[in-house]
Amino acid sequence: MLPTTSVSSRSQGNGALSPRDAARHTAGAKRYKYLRRLFHFRQMDFEFALWQMLYLFTSPQRVYRNFHYRKQTKDQWARDDPAFLVLLSIWLCVSTVGFGFVLDMGFFETIKLLLWVVFIDCVGVGLLIATLMWFISNKYLVKQQNRDYDVEWGYAFDVHLNAFYPLLVILHFIQLFFINYVIISDSIVGYFVGNTLWLIAIGYYIYVTFLGYSALPFLKNTAILLYPFALLLLLYLISLACGWNFTKMLCSFYKYRVK
Repeated sequence: MLPTTSVSSRSQGNGALSPRDAARHTAGAKRYKYLRRLFHFRQMDFEFALWQMLYLFTSPQRVYRNFHYRKQTKDQWARDDPAFLVLLSIWLCVSTVGFGFVLDMGFFETIKLLLWVVFIDCVGVGLLIATLMWFISNKYLVKQQNRDYDVEWGYAFDVHLNAFYPLLVILHFIQLFFINYVIISDSIVGYFVGNTLWLIAIGYYIYVTFLGYSALPFLKNTAILLYPFALLLLLYLISLACGWNFTKMLCSFYKYRVK
């Protein structure tokens, strides 16, 4: 049975949390607890994090269903266990090393590429997207009758990580098997295969992001988060018509950055 205990059981008789419980549920307290667990691997549930990574491909709705259970039991939407972030970091390092090997980079070039991918592509872009989505959702998507609720910034960052993981696997793992022999070539098949993988990866990112915000019951009009699909498809068709090879452009960019 999945846990369904409500945090209201710890509240005072008037329905408000006691001062002690309220202090435990502040953003600072949650952040401190999360960061503290980063240094205690035995307290992390890696098995559950692996389960989430699997279902982000097969059934992402089940992953966000678990966020509902966390809200019911721990009164927060965001993860309180950094195991997913740790596994994602490991996967990011391994896939980036593989990317450097396929692009025939040296040791120090691969290290530079790794630092770029981790701190710019994942963390830097993630902070920017999470902050932007946090602002937009709280400013424009919260229902009028539920102004007492807001989207946690940590949850917005979790949604980015959830959406980033499938994109990472598609572009930094599956694509590696086709880069040198298919995608990098100047043939029509090359940029068709490469751009199609980009279409799938970014499309999956948009879809998982939509699921993340549509899972919050106090948000409205979350379907607008699917609108970028139209722009993505249009850009994909234009790229095929013009012969743009996104993967080849990315490889050239990475090689330029690590020089």
